[in-house]
Amino acid sequence: MKRVVVGMSGGVDSSVTAYLCKQQGYEVIGLFMKNWHDDSVTISDECPWLEDSNDAMLVAEKLGIPFQTVDLSEEYKERIVDYMFKEYEEGRTPNPDILCNREIKFDVFLKIAESLGADYVATGHYCRKDEIEVEGKITYKLLAGKDNNKDQSYFLCQINQEQLSKILFPVGELQKSEVREIAMEQGLTTAEKKDSQGLCFIGKVKLPDFLQQQLQPKKGKVVEIPNDFEAYQNERIHDVNGLTEKFVYQPKDGIEKGEHNGAHFYTKGQRKGLNIGGTPEPLFVIETDVKTNTIYVGQGKDHPGLHRKGLKVLNKDVHWLREDLKMNTGEETAYKARIRYRQPLEEVTLYQKEKALYFIFKNPQTAIAEGQFVAWYDGDELIGSGVIG
Repeated sequence: MKRVVVGMSGGVDSSVTAYLCKQQGYEVIGLFMKNWHDDSVTISDECPWLEDSNDAMLVAEKLGIPFQTVDLSEEYKERIVDYMFKEYEEGRTPNPDILCNREIKFDVFLKIAESLGADYVATGHYCRKDEIEVEGKITYKLLAGKDNNKDQSYFLCQINQEQLSKILFPVGELQKSEVREIAMEQGLTTAEKKDSQGLCFIGKVKLPDFLQQQLQPKKGKVVEIPNDFEAYQNERIHDVNGLTEKFVYQPKDGIEKGEHNGAHFYTKGQRKGLNIGGTPEPLFVIETDVKTNTIYVGQGKDHPGLHRKGLKVLNKDVHWLREDLKMNTGEETAYKARIRYRQPLEEVTLYQKEKALYFIFKNPQTAIAEGQFVAWYDGDELIGSGVIG
């Protein structure tokens, strides 16, 4: 009998995952990951990880499977939290959920599972897996979950072939409503539990409070850039490089509108938290400059500074899950891509140049932020991803 270790988070998806693995004839072990325990920045007094751990344990008891908790908070701090602070400090916008899957769930956690004799790990992600033969070798495909509204393939965009070979996604073929139905039928305590919100490793946390633990507040200027700023009229759209260049602003290009507490606390596209009123349309962050500690804003969601058709990923930050489809210098390929979770897939052409992979979208994209991940697809198969530079 093959052994599966299920990452049980205390939610309904991982609870049903454990049930389905048992139904499919696997020997199942439930493992809960304790990731974070700094209560000074949580939104409420409740202790979410303790509550979640208890829910996972109750489900394991109901299913009659062994269960234990592992404390991975040290690895989280080292691999995810410290990375996050560094990225924000440099004015970038990291995605901790993607890193969490690459570094923790399918690396540290996978190794713990293997030490318990597991053949596979299973998670409650809404993804599917397939395999094909490429040049006599098995190649694994990561496919979007059947429930379009819950598809989580984007969050797994940084895993590799070896990791994917060891993962099972039992709920990937189901709709969320079907998952809840199974949980109700089996009398699982998590059947009606709300989906967790918040960062993968922190839980219910106010992000600015969290960042202020290490990033000191620092007063700076908020500068509004007019919609008819000269650079927008002169945007070079005739070549790949021109399309991917950021608009560069200086304080003299706009009007000072107020103060902020630190450019590293803001990200492109952000509307809340500026606390500046009196403009005909709401102000949006269109650029941050951590070197001069300046935030540039524009009026309205249609402000030209919010939209670009291109982005680039430096070669060192490009990750091909389908290594056999890797592009060579000078090649171009049409795919579909997204730059954030739940964004509909957009038509894009990839250009492999000498130092970077360039993405030119058919339609302009809103609030492209450095540090975020772009993931590209062929149909419902995730092909690769990269950190936006």
